[in-house]
Amino acid sequence: MFSGGVAALLLQSLHPSAMAGVAGHSGFRGDPWGRLQRTSHYIATTTYGTIEHAEQAVDVVRAVHSRVRGTDDPGMPYAADDPHLLRWVHIAEVWCFLRAHQHFGARPLTVAEADTYVARAAVPARRLGGHDLPTSVADLEAQLAGYRPELAVTEAARDAATFLLREPPLPALARPGYGLIAAGALSVLPPRAGEMLDLPATRGGRRTLARAAGHTSTRLVRWAMAAS
Repeated sequence: MFSGGVAALLLQSLHPSAMAGVAGHSGFRGDPWGRLQRTSHYIATTTYGTIEHAEQAVDVVRAVHSRVRGTDDPGMPYAADDPHLLRWVHIAEVWCFLRAHQHFGARPLTVAEADTYVARAAVPARRLGGHDLPTSVADLEAQLAGYRPELAVTEAARDAATFLLREPPLPALARPGYGLIAAGALSVLPPRAGEMLDLPATRGGRRTLARAAGHTSTRLVRWAMAAS
C-alpha cells in the first residue's frame, strides 16, 4: 500500500487537470501528513468499514470535490467532480495498488481475484460520481492506455515528484526507510510515466534494483506489524 500509494500519486500527477486540483486546493505541501491521513481513512473506511460509514466517507469527499474548481496549466477548466477526471484518479490508484500487491504482496492475487479487486474497488468510486469504471484487469489496462494522449508533464507535476522523492517532510532518521518505499514505488510506475517525469530509477537495471528495495521495505513493514 505504501509503495502503491506513492506510485499512484506520481501517475495521477501526469494529468494536468488532476495535478492542478491537487496543487491548488489540497494543501499537500503545507499539511502532507494530514492529507495522507484523510486519504488513508477514506480508503480504509470504504474498503473495510460498514456500509453506513463508507457512505458517510463518500459524502464528505463529494462535498469537498464540489468546491474544487479552476484552470489547469494548459488553460483548460477543471472540476474535481468531473466523472472523466474522477475516472482517471481511480484508474491510476487501482492500477498502482494492484501492481504493487502483485510485486510485493505475500501472496499475489490470481487472475480471478485481481478481476474481483478491480470490480469491487469501482463501487465507492461510482458513488463518488465516476462513470464507466473498469471492472476487470483487462478493462483497467485498456482505460489506462486510453488516457495517455491527455497526459503531460507540468511544472506542478515536477514539483510534486521532487516533493515526494527528494524532499519528503521527514526527519533524517526516517528518510532511509522512506527511500526504500519510494524506490518500490518507482518500480511499480509504468515505464512511460517514469520517462515523462525523468526518473532514472524507472529504467533498465535501475528498475530491478528499485524493485529489490521495494521488497525490502515491504518485508520490514510486514515484520514490524507482526511484531506489534
